[in-house]
Amino acid sequence: MRTFTRHRWWITRIAALPVHLLLFALLAFFLVRLVPGDPVLLVLREGTPTPEEYARVRTALGLDGSLFEQFSQFLGQLASFEFGTSLISGRSVGQELLLRMPTTLQLTLIAMLCTVLFATIASYIVAVKRSSIAGKVLRAYARTAGAVPDFVLGVISIFLFFLVLGWAPAPIGLVSATQNLPPSFTGFALLDAILAGDLVIIGSILAHLALPVLVLTLGYAPLIMKILIISIESAVDAPATRFRVSTGSSRLMVMVSIFRRSAPPAVVVCGMLFASLLGGSMILDELFSLNGVGQFAIGAIDTNDFPVMQGFLVLTAGIALVVYLVVDLTNMILDPRRRPGASQEGTA
Repeated sequence: MRTFTRHRWWITRIAALPVHLLLFALLAFFLVRLVPGDPVLLVLREGTPTPEEYARVRTALGLDGSLFEQFSQFLGQLASFEFGTSLISGRSVGQELLLRMPTTLQLTLIAMLCTVLFATIASYIVAVKRSSIAGKVLRAYARTAGAVPDFVLGVISIFLFFLVLGWAPAPIGLVSATQNLPPSFTGFALLDAILAGDLVIIGSILAHLALPVLVLTLGYAPLIMKILIISIESAVDAPATRFRVSTGSSRLMVMVSIFRRSAPPAVVVCGMLFASLLGGSMILDELFSLNGVGQFAIGAIDTNDFPVMQGFLVLTAGIALVVYLVVDLTNMILDPRRRPGASQEGTA
């Protein structure tokens, strides 16, 4: 019976993904059309077009039909995993996004790893060494969650570490102006450099990523810490922990038990945090000139490029939906009580 319940749960969740994506596509389609500006005039650029010229360009851009016809065309493109053609560049939106997304995901994944590691260690110090100076400072830091926006931290970090101290390289991309990125095998520049064995480029990429990763880590770690500190403090004082200590379990086993029972709420926050980090990475794409999806999307907003904005929003939503599904799976692995059909009895 439990197996059937779990299978039904997974079938339901997976089947819901395209439904959620369809609803978001509908929302994205109409939202981007609220952006002020006329893409036809942006394409024509100079002069005042005649009605015939305006109608010709509008037809060429696929904007002459009704909104329902345009939306039907958009859904047809999504069904074939296409996002249409950019109104400004004339290139495939899907290819442009797939070309740039690895750069943004690379920053997001590295920042996520650093954020989780830092937040976990800091939360443990706060929960276990409450009266220490480090514990008090980190607890105060955790209370600053969301207080300073990403772009503000980014501007401050560039001013301090690049302009004043000179510790960071110029925010002009993943490598310096005199260097070239390695041949693309995976699309992830750092992984490509590792596969190519180019230590100079590896060091340059890490140096250029250090500042944006630091900005994202400092900006988002408090969000995890606020939840994790409460969970760890509760788990430390729980009967299951006292039982393990009384039975002579090693310190490592006790810590593993504490973190396993503390992790599920933090994992949920990490899932939501991934989407926030993805958005933050896109902002830093522009600030640090990383040539990721963020720069592409901002350029589309400036030129009112409907297909690019639609594709960007739908792709981002699709990634977020998959991440939330992974979060559910991770929580069920960490805590058997969260599995469909499982009993709600406590576990140590």
